[in-house]
Amino acid sequence: MPATPGAFLGGVVVSCAVVGAFEAGARPGGSAWPARARRTELCRARQRAGSGSAEPCNPFIEENELTDVGLGGLMKPLKRLLSALTGPIPVTRSRAIGVSERLSAVTTLTASLEYLNQRKQTQPGGLNHWPTARGVHGRSTPVTRKLLDIISEEKTTLTLHAARAVVSAGMLLPGSSRWRGAGNIFLGATTAALHPRHRYGTDGSDQVSILVQTATGLARFSARPQTQDALMWYVALQANASYFVSGWVKLMGKAWKDATALGGVMRTKTYGHQPIYELTQKYPRVAKYLTHGVLALECFFPVVYLAGGRLARPMIASAATFHLANGLVMGLGRFVTAFTSMHPMVAYTSAPRTHPSVAGRDDRVLQVGAVLLAGAASVAGVVAVQRRMRALEGWPHSRWLTTRHGNQLQYEMSEGDDESLPVLVFVTGLVSTSEHFGWITEKVARDSGYGVVTYARAGYAGSRRRSASSYHLAESVDDLVDLVRGVVPEGRTVVLVGHSLGGELARRAAVALGERLHSIIYLDSSHPGELNRSHQQSEATERIADGMNTLVRSLNVGLGILMAQPDWLEELPANCRTRVFAQYTDARFWAAGRREWAAVEEEFRAFDGKLPVVDSHALVISAQQTIDRDPEQLLMHNEIAEAHRGQGHSVEKVVLEGADHDSLLTGARFATEVGRRIIEFLDQAESHATSRVCVVEEVGQ
Repeated sequence: MPATPGAFLGGVVVSCAVVGAFEAGARPGGSAWPARARRTELCRARQRAGSGSAEPCNPFIEENELTDVGLGGLMKPLKRLLSALTGPIPVTRSRAIGVSERLSAVTTLTASLEYLNQRKQTQPGGLNHWPTARGVHGRSTPVTRKLLDIISEEKTTLTLHAARAVVSAGMLLPGSSRWRGAGNIFLGATTAALHPRHRYGTDGSDQVSILVQTATGLARFSARPQTQDALMWYVALQANASYFVSGWVKLMGKAWKDATALGGVMRTKTYGHQPIYELTQKYPRVAKYLTHGVLALECFFPVVYLAGGRLARPMIASAATFHLANGLVMGLGRFVTAFTSMHPMVAYTSAPRTHPSVAGRDDRVLQVGAVLLAGAASVAGVVAVQRRMRALEGWPHSRWLTTRHGNQLQYEMSEGDDESLPVLVFVTGLVSTSEHFGWITEKVARDSGYGVVTYARAGYAGSRRRSASSYHLAESVDDLVDLVRGVVPEGRTVVLVGHSLGGELARRAAVALGERLHSIIYLDSSHPGELNRSHQQSEATERIADGMNTLVRSLNVGLGILMAQPDWLEELPANCRTRVFAQYTDARFWAAGRREWAAVEEEFRAFDGKLPVVDSHALVISAQQTIDRDPEQLLMHNEIAEAHRGQGHSVEKVVLEGADHDSLLTGARFATEVGRRIIEFLDQAESHATSRVCVVEEVGQ
């Protein structure tokens, strides 16, 4: 939730005052201290050795004596400027804790004042009206829901915010007693407790506040410097991770590498700023330098710990300036004080241990952290290997077939009870598994005599891509044709059932299959013209590509252990879930999807706009939510059906009410209905031997 102007300006004023106090805590001379200390030690050594001079040794005089008079006159100002701009920011343990907790208190004070000023958002019709918002927590435990109901009562919410405002204001007062620890813990705990209440409007500043206030609160309660140092190192490492990870993730996206990200953000409705956007278009080179400068700052923020903290001052100052600019331009006022509240911890931990301000600092947390990180990496590697093995092994009844391209396809087959009936071959969509058809295949196998074949395209599950040529969709079409010819007995016709991209692959395979093709069942199918005709589809292409790139790189370094199970996984048949999740967290799965998506984008963009005639029956099932969001999809699905019109062909179109693109398969109710309609359609097509054209339009209830 963007900060109000008054609250933001107040936060900036208080922040400036606190930062001034923070800087005042540094020793005079700043980064010049190590050199001056060495000169002082040199003077003392000379005195101990007996220099024969009665005049006391002065390190400042020694400095002048060692400097050439002519050159020194020019170098002194440069040295002083360099000394002011570089070097560590020496700050004591107590001062770092004090500055951090005060900056964090400004964040919570601003947040509570904003919520108190925008009470309409918690009333009927507001974004955070609790009787509406509580539905999000339907899977929480009864105890959790009861606590949330209590906290979310109007009077309770107002009381908590009023108390937070008072405590936050009190935290800005001078002092360093242990009572301040209670204040920090209270603020952190209430921020966490109120987070579900203000689900729409919270942001990263709240999470950082919880982190800093919990750490500073525990540090205040502890009398052991070692414990305090461990907590401060924890915050400092989190600060480094927040910049470092953010920067390298941005590098995976095209917009940050080609420097269009700044202009893109500035033109958005939520965080945009029209004058700044116009400046980025007027001065693209400056915008490029700024964008790449932000990337460099985030990617290389940990250099504050190199060379005795020599780069701490410019890096911390740059980060603070970055957040201040975001606050002014994007309305992220709370981010200014939230993220800068971690900077004192970075300054404290990056100063050299030889500096008096950090004398006795306990850095053992680094060794402990390194051991824990190595252990976590080992566990992540073992989990990744286990999941890869599970994804590759297939089912006990799985078989393999080698196609003309050398690809090895894993497939499962049930021949059905009646060998005179067609065999249904299920073709998956992009980044999907054959197990997604579980409910449908179960319905077909149980309630009909049709045969069923499911398979994984090359690169998915246990199927391996051996082709050495560049990938095109025609390769997957050829693999599908080879699969049909290789596993479906001669004399039996084939029904291709394709979901999403699978529908387009099935349509393209129709010509090669010829008379063996009985029907094509399109389940919310892709259309080759969708990227040119659908604005929504076209806009999503870059995000999809960036998302897949991020997933592939993250999973390749073992981060799959951090992936949570998606909600739709719980909707699949129970015996499929573990195997599907193993594929979902495997880098091969997303690499295959990325490869296919690149071909989809290239070929769909080049589509000429007219579908060729397909000589088969067709059932076109559309998900209601798909066509509600993008009516152009319904027109394209109608075109797919029209391509099958011909003498003796049955063509039926159905819109399945309430279903979306995924729940059409994963939702038991919707998928069972899809299975029923497939059986009904095929039975009708089989029972009508006479040539006719049957076009049925209906909305599935």
